[in-house]
Amino acid sequence: MKIKTIIAGNIALLLLAGISLQAAEMTKYGARSGSKMRIEGTSNIHDWQVESSLIGGSLDVGVNFPSEPGQAVEAGKVEANGSAFVTVRSLKSIKKDGTPYNDKMDEIMYEKLKDQEFKRITYYLTELTLKEAAKSKEAPYVYEAKGNLVVGGITNAITMPVNVLPLGDKKLKISGTTNFKMTDFKIEPPAPKIALGLIKTGDDVKIIFDWMVAAKAAPATAAK
Repeated sequence: MKIKTIIAGNIALLLLAGISLQAAEMTKYGARSGSKMRIEGTSNIHDWQVESSLIGGSLDVGVNFPSEPGQAVEAGKVEANGSAFVTVRSLKSIKKDGTPYNDKMDEIMYEKLKDQEFKRITYYLTELTLKEAAKSKEAPYVYEAKGNLVVGGITNAITMPVNVLPLGDKKLKISGTTNFKMTDFKIEPPAPKIALGLIKTGDDVKIIFDWMVAAKAAPATAAK
C-alpha cells in the first residue's frame, strides 16, 4: 500500500512539474498604448470610417515565437491563445483627414452594435501559424490567425493574415486586416433618413488594426 501511495505521489508531482514547466515557457503579452482599430465601409453618399485608439486584451505564446527583431523561429503552428477587444463606445466616426465626423452617426452605430447589452467587440485567438519568417530585423513575421470574432453578441469564426513586428525590449506591433458583412453578425446596414433622402449603407466592411503589446514581467517568487 505504501509503495502504491509513493508511486501515485511521484506521478502527481511529475504531472504538476510538467504543467508548471509548460506555464513557465509561455510568455504573456499585455496591451499597451499606441494601438488603433479602424472600420471602413461604404454608402450611396460617400465612404465612411470609424476608429478607436484603445485595444485591450492579452496574448500568451510559446517558445517558438519572436520576441526580438530578427529572432530565428520555425515555420508552423505556434502555441498561442489570447483575446483582444475594443469597447463599442470608444469607436468614433472620422473624416478622411482624421477629424471628427458626426455624433449622430456615432449614435446610430452604437445602436446597431447593441452597445447597451454588448459593450465590446472581442476577438478570441484559437490558432496561430507562422507562414513566413522575417526577411530582416526591420521586417514583420507573417502569420495566419484563426479565431472567433464576437460583434453584438453574435460569434463568427474568421481566418486572417497578421503581421508581427518585434520592436525590441519585448514589445510587439501586431497588425492585420479582415473583411466581413454586417449581416454576418445579424446587423442590418443602417439607412438613416436625411433632408435630401435616404442614406444606404453597404453591407461589406473592413477592419484594419495595429495592436501594441509588451511582455509582462514574470511574477516574483515568494520568499521561503
